[in-house]
Amino acid sequence: MKQERILQIIRGPVVTEKSSSAIADKQIVFRVAYDANKEDIKIAVEQLLDVKVVAVNTVNIKGKSKRFGQRQGYRKSFKKAYISLGRDVDMEALLSEQQA
Repeated sequence: MKQERILQIIRGPVVTEKSSSAIADKQIVFRVAYDANKEDIKIAVEQLLDVKVVAVNTVNIKGKSKRFGQRQGYRKSFKKAYISLGRDVDMEALLSEQQA
């Protein structure tokens, strides 16, 4: 897979309380492209982070309706991917590598 497509698939990390607690279960959470499937996400993460991916679970988040003054609007819908990594992955080293 081309580097350009990898960067289009992986939009960025999701930093929430739930995603922080998922680190203990060897999972990382990314916001991904809406048209990406599980195979694409798996290949992109393996190439980008150089780790072994065990499973990929995806969740489609529907945009919430919001008011902007007198107008009714919607936030964008997006897709999240919960990526389970192998047992031999050192999460602390992986996360500190991503911070730098």
